[in-house]
Amino acid sequence: MRTFAPWILSLLGASAVASAADATAEAPSDVVSLTGDTFETFVKEHDLVLAEFFAPWCGHCKALAPKYEQAATELKEKNIPLVKVDCTEEEALCRDQGVEGYPTLKIFRGLDAVKPYQGARQTEAIVSYMVKQSLPAVSPVTPENLEEIKTMDKIVVIGYIASDDQTANDIFTTFAESQRDNYLFAATSDASIAKAEGVKQPSIVLYKDFDEKKATYDGEIEQDALLSWVKTASTPLVGELGPETYSGYITAGIPLAYIFAETKEEREQFTEEFKFIAEKHKGSINIVTIDAKLYGAHAGNLNLDPSKFPAFAIQDPEKNAKYPYDQSKEVKAKDIGKFIQDVLDDKVEPSIKSEAIPETQEGPVTVVVAHSYKDLVLDNEKDVLLEFYAPWCGHCKALAPKYEELASLYKDIPEVTIAKIDATANDVPDSITGFPTIKLFAAGAKDSPVEYEGSRTVEDLANFVKENGKHKVDALEVDPKKEQESGDATETRAASDETETPAATSDDKSEHDEL
Repeated sequence: MRTFAPWILSLLGASAVASAADATAEAPSDVVSLTGDTFETFVKEHDLVLAEFFAPWCGHCKALAPKYEQAATELKEKNIPLVKVDCTEEEALCRDQGVEGYPTLKIFRGLDAVKPYQGARQTEAIVSYMVKQSLPAVSPVTPENLEEIKTMDKIVVIGYIASDDQTANDIFTTFAESQRDNYLFAATSDASIAKAEGVKQPSIVLYKDFDEKKATYDGEIEQDALLSWVKTASTPLVGELGPETYSGYITAGIPLAYIFAETKEEREQFTEEFKFIAEKHKGSINIVTIDAKLYGAHAGNLNLDPSKFPAFAIQDPEKNAKYPYDQSKEVKAKDIGKFIQDVLDDKVEPSIKSEAIPETQEGPVTVVVAHSYKDLVLDNEKDVLLEFYAPWCGHCKALAPKYEELASLYKDIPEVTIAKIDATANDVPDSITGFPTIKLFAAGAKDSPVEYEGSRTVEDLANFVKENGKHKVDALEVDPKKEQESGDATETRAASDETETPAATSDDKSEHDEL
């Protein structure tokens, strides 16, 4: 089944009101506007800078603006400046910084130490992320600052390790370096502090502002074991799904259970009722509530009726599977508990959304649906070029006539299939992050499809099939007239492939509509 991360993040971000961004632009701002003349000097003068590269017409930039502004105000007190650069005015600067889409956020520690911002685009997440960036990977703990450090972030991990335990100290420090973007770390070798906290050396304690408030790890100090424990211990028994939490849940490596409810009171009630189930399955499945009024449309992606709530469903990102709970039944914790256990025990078949299999293939492009995917794409010895599209996608519409022309080149070549699937109406076993996405499933290598990233011309697509397919079919050589005709497609690409990326840095690559 398809993954939902880009879709829901786009949906959640869409709840921001553009007028708020406009109002922010009118008011005094704590976000520093920089130009090509001021950027380098400002970055050199500050130890840590978060920079947003934006365009005034960009919808995502407008949605981010009030959150970015609020974060700038909060971080100003900590001497962490947030800046912005208008790429429509400062094209050379944005090009030099490798900006390829809007908004692009980057963290600067001087001009030579630059990395992408990888947190959520929400005020609290930006503040938390940048505070962690401003601190050393492991902050020292003393009797005087212990209580302050324990509450510096929603999640704080403190190592209580003796100074002569070099192996454990090295492992903890390396682990902290690898996870510093996600968690705040601190450590002490003072045995009296460990004793006051009720732990023995070596121990790792995770402090949190929810559930039982703290969790203690006293197992073997080892990287993978620590990561698994921290991920589990830092996850609420029953959390709330939102733009700041979705990525963490969907990449946790275990199934995610959604409780859709329209009111805050309902969600709070479900949170309490499901805690005992979450405790029982902690580490095997995560359970969250989700606001059905704001994000109820996502229920449709889980094969639920998006107009009927409360509702429950499980998504397993690792298996690309989803399990909607029968909506004719009431959402009761006891019954859902059994359903969860059955899913974990592989006693429930995953739900697959599919259009009807076409009785005949009427055009040169083969139409694939979920129920024919295996036969037409995977279980054959053909090279299959498959377009994942959405009916509303402007780029897909622009591609359509060229894709039809491409397919016509192979109409008498049985070794190659040019196909398409509506990824909004069918579950697909691939991760799709934008439309259109084009992949080649070569004969003999169906488990490792190659994604197409070139310009969308008939000639380039045909060459891609020849170079990456098992059969090495050169359709242009078979019909040289088509190669000549396909030249027109190159001339119109600039107009048809517009997206929220600066033309100066697109390098003639294909663009996608966000999910």
